[in-house]
Amino acid sequence: MSEAQKSGIDIVIPNWNGRQMLEICLASLAAQSFTDFNVIVVDNGSADGSVDFVRSTYSQVKIIELSRNYGFSGAVNLGLRHSRQDWVLLLNNDIEVDHRCVEKLTEIIKSEPTQRMFALKMCSFDQRTVLDGAGDGVLRGGVGYRLGTMESDSDKYRLRRNVFGACAGAALYHRSLFHSIGYFDEDFFAYLEDVDFNMRAVRAGFTCGYIPKAVVYHVGSATTGSKINPFTVKLTTRNNIYVICKNFTFLMFLRFFPALLVYQFFWLLFVVKKGHFYSYISGFVASLSKLFAMVKKRRKYEFPGALSIKDFSERIIESERQVIDSIMSRRRSQGKNNKLLRLYLSLFC
Repeated sequence: MSEAQKSGIDIVIPNWNGRQMLEICLASLAAQSFTDFNVIVVDNGSADGSVDFVRSTYSQVKIIELSRNYGFSGAVNLGLRHSRQDWVLLLNNDIEVDHRCVEKLTEIIKSEPTQRMFALKMCSFDQRTVLDGAGDGVLRGGVGYRLGTMESDSDKYRLRRNVFGACAGAALYHRSLFHSIGYFDEDFFAYLEDVDFNMRAVRAGFTCGYIPKAVVYHVGSATTGSKINPFTVKLTTRNNIYVICKNFTFLMFLRFFPALLVYQFFWLLFVVKKGHFYSYISGFVASLSKLFAMVKKRRKYEFPGALSIKDFSERIIESERQVIDSIMSRRRSQGKNNKLLRLYLSLFC
């Protein structure tokens, strides 16, 4: 990871009290078959010795030390602004990188010079033949879904294809993309900021390529603990509303309203079952103060050559079908029925 040698890729890793996983992540980067890249760790005011560990063990890694937690979006944006290469690889701190991953990334950006965004193959850290995500899809309910999640890796996930977007926990971006559509929205703090970014990218006419040969292994929720807790429920609920207000026109909102209601109904049932109703209400209330600000942001991002509202809506619907197909495939493998999902498809798709 020499600073003197540059291949065109900077790697940005946001970190908050993630020393244990940073050890694995940085060790896997040090063991890459292709080493001509730079690493930037943006630390969100960690109190677990993360900064001291990086400084003492990986002196070649650039550290941006913040005094407090600015969230995923704030940390990532700062890292992006400090990067100097044409391409930036974003990695969560709870990622182990396959030893040939960066090599495969350098090959793909040379072979597809016009592409501006790529999604990596994310596998489970503990069960390496099980997927954690093979590119991101989106639902009309205004949330994302990692395609292939909890499915066994199979031939359909070993093919290069385009997907709606990328999970920002393991995604490769060309710098020009940020110049075109802006950075991650820091009002989101954490969760669904990549859903918003993906929607902006699609609306602006960009596509995302899924790279099956660029593999990482994801622990998941290593920073915040359980995937479902008061913090995640509150921010996910709030940011879901942000995504809708910021990316859906009024006509899109009317068209998607039945699907939006269905999603909100089942999300509410889920959080009540988990005992987080108060967090749901807190997230909903927290969203109210910035509803109009989010609408103004949508009006601000009027991109040259952008998709029409009709085409943008169709891209979302197409992606939702892929998401539902992935969910149904996972449920079939678990011996579960898909009656409600089939009903949803017959009514809304």
